[in-house]
Amino acid sequence: MKINNFLELRDFQKIIIESEAIELNETVLQRVEASFQFLKDFSKNKVIYGVNTGFGPMAQFKINDDDTHQLQYNLIRSHSSGIGNSLPEDEVKAAMLARLNTLSLGNSGVHVSVVNLLKELINRNITPLIFEHGGVGASGDLVQLAHLALVLIGEGEVFYKGERKLTKEVFAVEGLEPIHVEIREGLALMNGTSVMSGIGAVNAYKANQLTEISIKLSCAINEIVLAYDDHLSEALNGTKRHAGQQKIAEKMRNHLADSKLVRKREEHLYTHFEEQDKVFKDKVQEYYSIRCVPQILGPVLDTLEFTEKVLEDEINSANDNPIINVEDQHVYHGGNFHGDYISLEMDKLKIVVTKLTMLAERQLNYLLNAKINEILPPFVNLGKLGFNFGMQGVQFTATSTTAESQMLSNSMYVHSIPNNNDNQDIVSMGTNAAVICRKVIENAFEVLAIEAITIVQAIEYLGYQDQVSSATKALYDDIRKIIPAFSEDMIMYPYLEEVKKYFKNM
Repeated sequence: MKINNFLELRDFQKIIIESEAIELNETVLQRVEASFQFLKDFSKNKVIYGVNTGFGPMAQFKINDDDTHQLQYNLIRSHSSGIGNSLPEDEVKAAMLARLNTLSLGNSGVHVSVVNLLKELINRNITPLIFEHGGVGASGDLVQLAHLALVLIGEGEVFYKGERKLTKEVFAVEGLEPIHVEIREGLALMNGTSVMSGIGAVNAYKANQLTEISIKLSCAINEIVLAYDDHLSEALNGTKRHAGQQKIAEKMRNHLADSKLVRKREEHLYTHFEEQDKVFKDKVQEYYSIRCVPQILGPVLDTLEFTEKVLEDEINSANDNPIINVEDQHVYHGGNFHGDYISLEMDKLKIVVTKLTMLAERQLNYLLNAKINEILPPFVNLGKLGFNFGMQGVQFTATSTTAESQMLSNSMYVHSIPNNNDNQDIVSMGTNAAVICRKVIENAFEVLAIEAITIVQAIEYLGYQDQVSSATKALYDDIRKIIPAFSEDMIMYPYLEEVKKYFKNM
């Protein structure tokens, strides 16, 4: 895939998930070279932040011409100060691609060797060691991106073929040369939102998976309880002017198109009833977790789609400082590195994913509580009641995991703490927001895995295998390949992990 002018989020995710190789269009290389040459000439006899000045609150100090190159190395090394868990390799690769894309716009004044080396690292799946903890998301992901820059100058560590190795060793094996700082490569690499954007792009991809899985499981529960289909109808949902709700309802109708279990209200409750029937055997309406799926997942889908637009805009934007404008023959100082857009979207995304998780937990509870559903044994226990436990044990896991996500859904966007001698007096915490959002997404996969196993057990108990929709039957068959029908108690955690992996690879 060629990197040229605009990288769509779907293409961005394809490179990360499917490891599609990238190329740099000749136009990109020319644009980067023009930006570099302009800055080299323009910066003579001028005060340019981060070229011949210190950084942050130290910008008032002029740097001697002989020290400007060393200044960049000092910045990279001093800020390689992250700690904690290392970021997953897919997220680091996404961050590298985001940084490559923004530098390719020609607004950063970097030498062409920077984008060429980034391209090689991405294509060869060499990912820098970057830690979760470090950045506050104001001058962008300073600390995390310093670890990326550290690798580009041939220092630090990388993950290579499943192992953590010294960068210099891997470069020697691969025949790669580190960059040599020319003007402002250190600052240009570090000032930006690429880590939070990269994590965000991976989060969005996984949130899409979760939404589709939640729709499938919600459809299956509607089948299990022999629900009426009018709450999914185009007529009903069309009276609510929300695109997400209407899309979810349409997806559910398509999923259930050939189901033999979902019923028509007009064939049952709209026919006749005897005056003496004071209590109806059939439920007139289902519980909200069954009946209100379009209204609950609709906002999830709407939020996700807007988040994807913001991410796409961010990865195709110049987001460092200062901004080099060759056309205007000028260098503009500002704050494009501030991560508020991504921070807010990651908060919003984790909130709706938590709500999706809460829906799954309530649907699970409905299936497990025989007094509520009145069609299944307690805990969907296919064994001997009192002696066997069915899905009783895993409900604790689903409940506690959902509770954790509820707690994690508190906003990072509003948790600014001034730092950097109060130069950064209001910050975004965007990378923290993205990392916590990822945790909420992981939790959701776990709860949905538990719900899926329970649904399959319920279909087994009711003997509905040949009456569910073809889409639900395909899901049933896939889950059954992982975990067989069981009535005797089993150790459950290996099956939970395998179903989770199955969902993440869908």
